[in-house]
Amino acid sequence: MALNAADCREMITACKQANRMLSIGYRLHFEPHNIEVMRLGQKQILGKVTQLETANGFTWGGPPTWRLKKAMAGGGGLMDMGIYAIQGARYTLGQEPIAVKATQEKTKPELFKDVDETVFWELEFPGGFKSNGKSSYNNNWGYLKAKTEKGFFELEPAYGYGGIDGRTSNGPMNIPNVIQQALQMDDFANCINLKKPTRVPGEEGLKDMLVVDAIYRSLDSGKREKIG
Repeated sequence: MALNAADCREMITACKQANRMLSIGYRLHFEPHNIEVMRLGQKQILGKVTQLETANGFTWGGPPTWRLKKAMAGGGGLMDMGIYAIQGARYTLGQEPIAVKATQEKTKPELFKDVDETVFWELEFPGGFKSNGKSSYNNNWGYLKAKTEKGFFELEPAYGYGGIDGRTSNGPMNIPNVIQQALQMDDFANCINLKKPTRVPGEEGLKDMLVVDAIYRSLDSGKREKIG
């Protein structure tokens, strides 16, 4: 949504003062495989989630561009790809994390001298549950995997614009792929026309950036950092 949580708050305030609706481009909230993950996790269809891992990344194969310049991109693989993995953990559980511990590695420091390459984090949720996540500009990842009291469910690929695939301990999800942005934009148009709340308001983006800010603080401090 923005470079940090403070910027998110400014955007939310500005839209409220201007009496305008603010919606974040979180297309996966309209994608049926990810919607099914929300249902399975939040409603505990296969029992409580006992283990959760999310990861997103790709291998950077081009020359240095704006994406690798912190002043222009805000951050590296975490800001670009990790946001999907953070979202995945949040909407699978339907809970907000309260703390995070993060580490990172740089196998190509000459290329990623200004931004993060690969980041690993452990999100702590109310009640003590912890999920593992990771993001990268040097690994081809894209999955969400949950173990539950009665089985499992997972998506891989999980976050792309097409080709998303899912399965559970009961078998394949057998859900068709869709044009995600079309569903997202149609829904926002309906929210405007009908004057109803959007499912992905600015506050949703703010929640993610609070996590991202805490991860970067943890990378600097080497310690567990509270979120918010």
